[in-house]
Amino acid sequence: MPLAMNRDVFITCAVTGSGDTAGKSPHVPRSPKQIAESAIDAAKAGAAVVHCHVRDPETGAPSRRNDLYREVTERIRDAEVDVVLNLTAGMGGDMIFGGTEQPLPLNPNGTDMVGATERVSHVAECLPEICTLDCGTMNFSLGDYVMTNTPSMLRAMGRMMTDLGVRPEIEAFDTGHLWFAKQLVEEGVIEDPVLIQLCMGIPWGAPDDLNTFMAMVNNVPANWTFSAFSIGRNAMAYPAAAVLAGGNVRVGLEDNLYVGKGQLATNAQLVEKAVNIVESMGARIIGPAEVREKLKLQKRAPK
Repeated sequence: MPLAMNRDVFITCAVTGSGDTAGKSPHVPRSPKQIAESAIDAAKAGAAVVHCHVRDPETGAPSRRNDLYREVTERIRDAEVDVVLNLTAGMGGDMIFGGTEQPLPLNPNGTDMVGATERVSHVAECLPEICTLDCGTMNFSLGDYVMTNTPSMLRAMGRMMTDLGVRPEIEAFDTGHLWFAKQLVEEGVIEDPVLIQLCMGIPWGAPDDLNTFMAMVNNVPANWTFSAFSIGRNAMAYPAAAVLAGGNVRVGLEDNLYVGKGQLATNAQLVEKAVNIVESMGARIIGPAEVREKLKLQKRAPK
């Protein structure tokens, strides 16, 4: 596939994530107020989309509490700056096995498995414009943790999102996830325009070398819209790779804590650096209004 650089680029900021990062940087937001303020700052810096998880305000641990999502949503919507709201729906599929010799019963410390309706309940309550759909099961990072998204679960969640009028952002961690996303479209579970996030460098999904990245890109249908990111040391190189390959950009503290070697970043600083990279390549940063038009998004108030 020949490279076709994207000349009209939108930036997504992944504000806080659910990883064990809250104690590694003072800039990782925990409370709904902190998450919303960081998202708003990122929007002011040039992010058209903010992708939000929530955390326990006291411990920084990942959370699925609907009241926290509602507070984040309301604070962002009440802000003077406009931005497209993207809420995660990736929580509630965590399995921690008991060990190599006795995998069952599952380890209750960290296992969080709930049904499709509960996994999407905050989406139904808050009605963001976008929510994520992690399109596959994978060994995630170290130990006995498996991120679990069965075909039946994904079909059920995808139908709920479509019925709510919320655009799924397919998070693809390997080529098979893209294969299943095409199946969901074929079955009418999700609708055009299809939005894909290529998630690179997460153990043990697709590594973030350029050959693998282009294999992922080459599996994205030409009429779909994709963004891409990498975690860690290559995170701030990936905006250039994504744009050159025809895609859009994601940065943020969910994926990377540093703006330079030894320099802890804020979300706004990561967005600012991404803006500079994209514009230095000769591309234009587009805002939330153009993203809504491109992806046929509907901005609504919560129920």
